[in-house]
Amino acid sequence: MSVIIHNAEHIATATDVRDLPAPVLPEIAFGGRSNVGKSSLINDLLARKKLVRTSNTPGATRGLSLFRVQLAQGSLDLVDLPGYGYAQRSKAERKTWGPMIENFLRARAGLRAVAVLVDLRRGLGDDDRMLLEFLESIDRAPILVATKVDKLAKNARQTALAQLKREASLTPIPYSTEEHLGRDALWQAVLRAVSLGAPQG
Repeated sequence: MSVIIHNAEHIATATDVRDLPAPVLPEIAFGGRSNVGKSSLINDLLARKKLVRTSNTPGATRGLSLFRVQLAQGSLDLVDLPGYGYAQRSKAERKTWGPMIENFLRARAGLRAVAVLVDLRRGLGDDDRMLLEFLESIDRAPILVATKVDKLAKNARQTALAQLKREASLTPIPYSTEEHLGRDALWQAVLRAVSLGAPQG
């Protein structure tokens, strides 16, 4: 394991960016569709099993959840954004998620980059495109992550990754929480974004 995690803890959850603690560390946000495996990925990235609540029901993340991480290189915060695109939540609830996420991405002073998670089996959806376009419009750096790559055979995996790269005009980081694939690569991208320096080796 290239990244040494000394501690990781949940700091706060809020439905309004103004109710989160003021940023004191560089932050990386994680966004994606409700069934993209975001909570499982963050747990895997932090080498924790239950720090981020996972659920069999998509859309379990309802607010902005802030996690503080202490590494050998320094400290940073990770922010789990509510998943989008899950139709079974009420319309009123879904309408609040758009402004909540947009306000955070637009106004949060500590935010350094946004990991945009895409299920490799499904490819880039309209919601994913909208998020990437929004990030470009506000000059926020995206980190594209292709999740659930273990669900595809090796040949199909490479084809899907190449298609995702073409559609997003970004090179995706393949990630599998089952195979623990992509953890070091994602950490390197995160550490570069927050200027802590990626570990060697």
